[in-house]
Amino acid sequence: MLKKHAIDQKPYIGVFTVATEEISIIPLVDKDPFEEAMETPVVRTTVGGTRVLGALMVANSNGILVSDIAESREIDPLLDYADVTLVPDRFNALGNNILINDYGALIHPDLHNKTEKAIKSFLNVPVKRGRIAGIEIVGSVAVATNKGILCHPHVKDDEKEMMEDLFEVPVMKTTANHGSAWIGTCLVANTKGAVIGDRTTPIEMGRIEEGLGYLD
Repeated sequence: MLKKHAIDQKPYIGVFTVATEEISIIPLVDKDPFEEAMETPVVRTTVGGTRVLGALMVANSNGILVSDIAESREIDPLLDYADVTLVPDRFNALGNNILINDYGALIHPDLHNKTEKAIKSFLNVPVKRGRIAGIEIVGSVAVATNKGILCHPHVKDDEKEMMEDLFEVPVMKTTANHGSAWIGTCLVANTKGAVIGDRTTPIEMGRIEEGLGYLD
């Protein structure tokens, strides 16, 4: 299911939220659209006192990595649903710098080696360093689930081939929010559904449904 939504009149759903097959994590806002679309329990929290959860954490079915600016009271609500570990890195916007599903992770070329090791050991996936459309903040320009990847329309052929091999799912180019190429900022998704920015056009919605395998 696709649900169009905005948070505080902002259509950048991916900046604020994170989802896996088991949990959706959102700021202190209405949880109904996320429960309906993602079909998971929804946990509301903050990270470092901020609402930009999608920028500061990354997750798959094996666990959640969170920037070490998070406080224990912010992490505690997550522990009923997943294992959580804090990651110190000068690139602390983990969600912007990491693209992940249950099969692989693509990361910013300059992330610390300890962060790469944490992804491999804690989230239990192979890791590659790289770019999408030549852009290093790969989590901002793509969304990955266990059925498909949506990414920046200027992705290069070799980048697309690498992602399909790493993540073991097909890759589709698209935009969202009426022409934004920064797909990772515009929506949150799992294999059951997605919540997308309310500026997304019907044509974009059709490509999102196709690319994430909701039409199967």
